[in-house]
Amino acid sequence: MPGARHFRRIAVRSHGGTGGEREGGEGGSPHARRLAALLNRSLRVRMSDGRTLVGTFLCTDRDANIILGSAQEFLKAADAFPGSEPRVLGLAMVPGHHIVSIEVERDAAAALCS
Repeated sequence: MPGARHFRRIAVRSHGGTGGEREGGEGGSPHARRLAALLNRSLRVRMSDGRTLVGTFLCTDRDANIILGSAQEFLKAADAFPGSEPRVLGLAMVPGHHIVSIEVERDAAAALCS
């Protein structure tokens, strides 16, 4: 399919606080460095209510909430009309407890694995 975007699933874990790690990509835990590598990358976030958001990963917090920029919302197939367009959200906050899975766009996934 021309223009199709390809995503790769990454692990999502619920956890408490940051354990006092420093902010930013320098130093800190391996998890913090992995998150820093995903900044400004395109993510697909599947939510517990069946919706999917696609947008640019801008930030997260200790409660695993994430902020996506230039986000678009895709409804689950049962709710969507055939050929329906995604809803443009712009800036979106996704509560961590509603995140089912996160996938990173393939070109970003290659950089993450290196």
